[in-house]
Amino acid sequence: MLDTAPVVATTPDFEAVFRDAFEPMVRALTVASGSRTVAEDCVQEAFSRAFVRWRRIGGYDDPAGWIRHVAVNVMRDHHRREQRKGRALTRLAARPDETTAPPDPAGAGLGELVAALPEQQRIAASLFYVEQLSVRETAQAMDLSEGAVKYHLHAARTSLRRAWEQPS
Repeated sequence: MLDTAPVVATTPDFEAVFRDAFEPMVRALTVASGSRTVAEDCVQEAFSRAFVRWRRIGGYDDPAGWIRHVAVNVMRDHHRREQRKGRALTRLAARPDETTAPPDPAGAGLGELVAALPEQQRIAASLFYVEQLSVRETAQAMDLSEGAVKYHLHAARTSLRRAWEQPS
């Protein structure tokens, strides 16, 4: 008889990766998404997916990198759903969800300025500066080339510098 139950990891390796990587990933995705709750949900979902596939994922050179990549994709999906929801509400002449509107950079704090960045810049900056990943690791998490990540980091720094230096 064939066992069709999902593979459940109970090795300390999964627990060690979870302990080491969960909080840094949550911090980075909190900056990228603007919400700790969304970040926690995305990282938790990624770890859940890794858990049931741990025999395979645990054998990767960088299992935390795989999990981070999944978490970033889950966050992107979340934001796409929120954007579609906002557009639908607008089309129905309902009041749009105020949490999806980008903040006004004039007089904004650094967190609000980061939240106003385009998605790719926000994700790249949060993974690079908050989680302190290398350009290579950031590129792997975002499924981009290293050159594209460097471009997004440069564009984010330029945008933040300009917005920060604007007179109030």
